[in-house]
Amino acid sequence: MFEPAEFLSLAHTSHSKLFETQKYVWDALKQIASYLQFRLKPAVLGELIGKPFISNAVFVGAGTVVEQGAVLKGPAWIGENCQIRSGCYVRENVIVGDGVVMGNSCEFKNCILFDEAQVPHFNYVGDSILGYRVHLGAGVILSNVKLDHTEIHVLAADGSIATGLKKFGAIVGDRTEVGCNAVINPGAVLGRDCLVYPGANFRGVLSSGSIVKVRQNIQVLTRRDLEQT
Repeated sequence: MFEPAEFLSLAHTSHSKLFETQKYVWDALKQIASYLQFRLKPAVLGELIGKPFISNAVFVGAGTVVEQGAVLKGPAWIGENCQIRSGCYVRENVIVGDGVVMGNSCEFKNCILFDEAQVPHFNYVGDSILGYRVHLGAGVILSNVKLDHTEIHVLAADGSIATGLKKFGAIVGDRTEVGCNAVINPGAVLGRDCLVYPGANFRGVLSSGSIVKVRQNIQVLTRRDLEQT
């Protein structure tokens, strides 16, 4: 239960070694820093538009476009044919696959993005793993710290599992879609092929193929109605 292959297609990352010996999928988050320390060979092979900031602790693959206004602090490993748009902030210990979109006003920290993940607008991705072709709508936040700053537990069906992490956002399985302005709370685990409706506030474990709906009670009035109230 919660093994990496249950949520992620390891054929769609060049960094499957991070998951080879992990009991739980989130354990890979603990290995990112050491993995980059020993394997990262900084280089910029992609195209730069203007003068984005790229530190000497970053690898950028061929075909990747980095726009002016992006900040790649690193250590970070970014694959081929990605789009790193203006205003993107890549902090420490970030691993990105091929064909990934990292968009305007998005922040990334201690995370793994599989191939073709899309994080295009106003998102926070901290201490999280996004699977193959995951898409986050505008404004989606993967919250990674509890309000009381205590250890994060995963709420499994047969009880909670201690993760050993005080910072852990979410596991988002392959092809899952998260709608605009949704908040995914610390320690959330979303299976493959799920849909999370815009504006949802989700916590816990979501089985593959599930849908999280949000229903609103909306009242529509005419201007005359408003004047009479």
